[in-house]
Amino acid sequence: MLAIVTVCALTVPASAYLKLGTVVVGGRTMSLRWQDFPISYFVTNTDVAQVSATQFQATVTRAFNTWHAVETAETSSRFAGFVAAPPNRSDGASVLGFLSRPDQDRTLAATSFTIDDTTGEILESDIYFNSIFPWSTAEAGNTERFDVESIAVHEIGHFLGLSHSALGETELQPGGRRVIGAESVMFPIAFSRGNISDRQLRADDIAGISDLYGTRAFTRDFGSISGRVTKNGRPVKGAHVVAFSTQSGKLIGGFTLNDDGEFVIAGLQPGPHILRAEPLDDADLTSFFDEDFEVDVDFRVTFYERVVAVPRGGGANDVEIKVTSK
Repeated sequence: MLAIVTVCALTVPASAYLKLGTVVVGGRTMSLRWQDFPISYFVTNTDVAQVSATQFQATVTRAFNTWHAVETAETSSRFAGFVAAPPNRSDGASVLGFLSRPDQDRTLAATSFTIDDTTGEILESDIYFNSIFPWSTAEAGNTERFDVESIAVHEIGHFLGLSHSALGETELQPGGRRVIGAESVMFPIAFSRGNISDRQLRADDIAGISDLYGTRAFTRDFGSISGRVTKNGRPVKGAHVVAFSTQSGKLIGGFTLNDDGEFVIAGLQPGPHILRAEPLDDADLTSFFDEDFEVDVDFRVTFYERVVAVPRGGGANDVEIKVTSK
């Protein structure tokens, strides 16, 4: 077994989305995913100011159900009971709860895993919510406190095997960055206190979870775009590629994750899409990639020259987005 402490230690090459991954025995890279459902989870029987363990459990259950409600993915879970154990032990039980981590003063919550290092199967996953921050389970949110449900939806996305999305915008302010807007709950920076918009999944989240645990309907009814990003004829690694549906207005993103600069964006509604390639030049790259992953950020934002028609149940292939240096 291999314990993975950080949710972005590895990403899976040439995938439609950033999925959590690991190098298994034999040198292959595998997506982290659960094999058996429902997933049993426990909740630490510890209260914090304004949030009891019972309130926390009910809120976490709603957050799990938000992911389970995705019609194009097959996932399920069950609450197995309260425990005294904190959510940071590799003990065979998946535990969610509060934990005081003053050394992590910029981390609201974090997800860890124990996996089978021959298959990439997730055997256990724990989520801790940092109790040094003020929390709330109020239905309408609390402007002085962070929303448990919003952060739980994000962390449960990791729990299920998703990494971070780059579909968001921030602005620099004293003490860090403030989120202006996001089109994915898996964007790595949380909204400010009181904001509850991340209780709802966006198109990018739905496409990502369907890519991991998709139904037959997902394969039958949705399509994909694949291709590569190049600069002066050479592949660009680590580019963020976004598909915009001109019919629904939905955004779904992907990345060029291999040495050939290739990308795949699946889960797209049939119809016309506009493609954009952009550098991750205004982000903490370790939020998306392993520290050793080489990312090219020296190019300009570029739109593909033609609108791409996505077929139902098929793919629009061999798209080449040619970018130029800044």
